[in-house]
Amino acid sequence: MTQLRQRMSEDMQVRNLALNTQLSYLQQVSLFARHFGKSPDLLGREDIRAYQVYLTNEKK
Repeated sequence: MTQLRQRMSEDMQVRNLALNTQLSYLQQVSLFARHFGKSPDLLGREDIRAYQVYLTNEKK
C-alpha cells in the first residue's frame, strides 16, 4: 500500500466512515489516477475538474 493510500485510509478511519464507504472512496481515487496514468498526489484541481467533465460526458 502506498503512503498516500495508507494516509487516506487512516484519515477515513479517524472520521469513522463505514468500511464500504472507505473502499468505495479508495476505488474512485484509483480510477481517477488510472484515467490520467499518474499518481493522485501529482494531480491537481484542474485534473479533478477535467475528470468530472469526462465522467459527466462519457460515463453519464
